[in-house]
Amino acid sequence: MSDLKNYISNRKVKDSEFSEGYDDGYQSFKIGALLKQAREESGLTQEEIAEKLNTKKSAISRMENHAEDIKLSTLEKFASVLGRKIEVSIT
Repeated sequence: MSDLKNYISNRKVKDSEFSEGYDDGYQSFKIGALLKQAREESGLTQEEIAEKLNTKKSAISRMENHAEDIKLSTLEKFASVLGRKIEVSIT
C-alpha cells in the first residue's frame, strides 16, 4: 500500500470527523478532476467551454476545483459540449 493510502487509512481510524467527510469530499474532487481532464483532452480552455455553456469562466473553474452540488443537468451539458456522456451508478 502506498504512503498516501496508509496515511488516509490511519487518519480515518484516528479521526472520526475526517473519516465521515473523506468519501464525500473525495467524490467531489474526483468529479471536478474528471471534468477538467475531459475538457483538456478535448483541447478546450475554460473560457471556450464557458462560452459554449453560456456561463462565465469562473463557473467552469468552480466546477473543476470545487465540484460540490453540481446539477446532473449541468454535468450532462458540460459532457455534451465535449461530445461525451455522463454515466451514473449507485454502489
